[in-house]
Amino acid sequence: MSRTTYPFYTSDISALARSLKQQWALEPAAPGHLQILNMLARAAGFSNFQHLRAAAEAPVPVSNTHSPLTKRLLRYFDEQGRLMRWPTKFSEQLPCIWPIWASFPAQLEMSEKAANEWIKSAEAIGDHVLLRRELVNYKLITRTPDCRIYQRLEQDIPEELLEFMAEIERRKVALED
Repeated sequence: MSRTTYPFYTSDISALARSLKQQWALEPAAPGHLQILNMLARAAGFSNFQHLRAAAEAPVPVSNTHSPLTKRLLRYFDEQGRLMRWPTKFSEQLPCIWPIWASFPAQLEMSEKAANEWIKSAEAIGDHVLLRRELVNYKLITRTPDCRIYQRLEQDIPEELLEFMAEIERRKVALED
């Protein structure tokens, strides 16, 4: 099962360390897992871990001109067009794999390491192994029996996903500009 990851950023690591030290000193005993999560979140400027998590899970605004399917699928992608959460609904998993498939270069054999790098560049969930396995399971990429060579399988994108794929591409291009 994939673990949900939440991005953590601090502009000043020294201030983060100082805040953690001060918070830790107030504890009568070594803090537990949740207490440490809350300390980290407060040191980064959030009220607690739930606040950090809610900020990370906040959906990117979606245009009202998109179809309901596109709106639903875009919730899983950030403003750079990267997959940021793995859908729990089975019916949404395959559509969310297509943008990762599209990021693979066509007609190019690559090593497992190179394939992993392509996948990592298209996702922000931190589980490239799950995504690589799903790409193979859905027959979007192929690999040799020894898992050393990977290659994208050329196919037509399903018509109902064209608008969704165009929006993901628009986000990637907007990022480059």
